[in-house]
Amino acid sequence: MARDRSTSETYTTPLRRLLLAVVVLCLLALFFVWRIDSPRVERFRAAVIDRVMPSFDWAMGPVTATVNIARDFQSYLRIYEQNQELRRELRQMTAWKEAALQLEQENAKLRDLNNVRIDPRLTYITGVVLADSGSPFRQSILINVGSRDGIVDGWATMDGTGLVGRISGVGANTSRVIMLTDATSRIPATIQPSGQRALIVGDNTSAPPIDFLEDPDQVRPGDRIVTSGDGDVFPPGLLIGQVAQDPGGRLRTRLAADYERLEFLRVLRDHGARRVSNPSALILPEAPTGGPDAPEDMTVGLE
Repeated sequence: MARDRSTSETYTTPLRRLLLAVVVLCLLALFFVWRIDSPRVERFRAAVIDRVMPSFDWAMGPVTATVNIARDFQSYLRIYEQNQELRRELRQMTAWKEAALQLEQENAKLRDLNNVRIDPRLTYITGVVLADSGSPFRQSILINVGSRDGIVDGWATMDGTGLVGRISGVGANTSRVIMLTDATSRIPATIQPSGQRALIVGDNTSAPPIDFLEDPDQVRPGDRIVTSGDGDVFPPGLLIGQVAQDPGGRLRTRLAADYERLEFLRVLRDHGARRVSNPSALILPEAPTGGPDAPEDMTVGLE
C-alpha cells in the first residue's frame, strides 16, 4: 500500500505542477491580449465576448440573485425603519387624538352651558367640579367657587341641560352641591303641559320619584318637568327632566342633567329668592351662638 501511494504521488505531483503552469500561462496570455491596444485585437476581443458571454448566463444567475437579495435586504431595512417611524408618529397622533377628543367634549359642554335658556333676569357663574364626595347615602359634589365669588347657600346649579341641585355649604374657595337625587332633596315642580304640581323627591337613585301629584291621570310619560318656584326654593321654569314610569307603575323623573359626566356647573344668582339665614355646616361650620367672640351677623348672602 505504501508503494502504491508513493507511485501515485510521483505521477500526480508533476501533473499538478504542469497544469498550474498552463493555467498561469493562459491567464497571462489572456491578460496581455486583453491589454493590447490594437484594432485587430479589439475585433478579436469583441468576437470572443459575443461568442462566450451568452453561454455564461447560467453562471451570472447566482451573482444576479445575490445582488437582488442584497438590494431586497436594504429595501427591507428601509421599510423597517419607516415602519418604526410611522409607529412613533401613530402613538403621537393617538395621544393628540385623545387630547382633541377631551377638548371637543369640554367644548361641547361649555357650548351647552352657553346655549341653555334661562330667565334673562338671572345671572350666573360657572364652576368646575372638583370631586364627587357622595356616598350610597349622600350624593353631593364640590365645585371651585365659593364665598369669594359671591356664592350664596341655596342657589340652584345646572349643567348644560337641566337642574343638578342646590348649593348647600359655602366655603371661601369651594361650595358643596346637594344633587336632586339625594335623599334630603325635595323640589317643587310643575309638569307640563297639564300644569300639575308635584314634588320631586330624591331617593339616592338616578330616577327620583314624583310624589304629591294632584291628578296622576293627567300626567303621561314623556311630559316635561320644570321647577315651579313654590316656596322660593328655586327660580321657576328650570328644566328638571321628563316623566317616566318604572315597572311597578310608579311615576319617576328622567333627569335632563347628565349626572355621569358632570364637569362644569352653572350657579344661578337668584337675588329675588329668600335668603338662607342658617347656612349648611357641610363646609362652613355652624355660627357660634352668644359669647363675646361671636360675630354680629353670620348671614350668608349678597346684599
